[in-house]
Amino acid sequence: WVDFRPVPCALGSLLVLRPGQVHGLGNSQDWEGWMVLFRSEFLPPDAQTTADLLPALGLDRLAEHMALAPPDFDATVEAIARMRQDATRAAPPKRTHALLRYQLCALILRLGILQDQQAGAGATTSQGLQRFVRFRRLVEENYASWHQVASYADALGCTEKSLTRAAKIASGQNAKAVIAARITLEAKRLLAHSDRPVYLIAEGLGFAEATNFAKFFKRETGATPVGFRAEYKS
Repeated sequence: WVDFRPVPCALGSLLVLRPGQVHGLGNSQDWEGWMVLFRSEFLPPDAQTTADLLPALGLDRLAEHMALAPPDFDATVEAIARMRQDATRAAPPKRTHALLRYQLCALILRLGILQDQQAGAGATTSQGLQRFVRFRRLVEENYASWHQVASYADALGCTEKSLTRAAKIASGQNAKAVIAARITLEAKRLLAHSDRPVYLIAEGLGFAEATNFAKFFKRETGATPVGFRAEYKS
């Protein structure tokens, strides 16, 4: 489960979980897999990358769920197993840290290439998709204060119409729905995993009145904030 949604997995499944995402592995125990945990600063920032030597490696470039073919799955598992082995080598921590950092970059680059191949040549380089990637990043940073498409269009230097078109092509949702979905997701997280009063959640998400937040949440989910909290924690 990732952010309240079931994600069916099978041999070859790879999940990319981003900071803040609520996730669970379910009750079944007849499975096994690798987990690679790292802080965001372990990846070099965009300012330290170059197009030829090391492209930007933001995790927002990867799909949340990838189904890897057997040869690609084996290569990915081998890379992760190598990282684990190298992490235990008797070497100066600074050198081990550098080695693991490069190996992680290589792993994410590999996954990016595999994703591009699955999506089709040139799919990730279109202007519209790049605009959507920047838009989604802005939403992640500003969803609590920017609720209107116009704010994001202004920041991206494009029209609302072109931004909506890019969002529709990339995600199947218009730009307004993408913003609403992110606000709703954060509301669900806070209602399910904190005891914060509803009025404080509403305030933190940029709603002037708790009643406006309740109407928004009911429209997006079909449940009231209090009802959702009670059902999730029951």
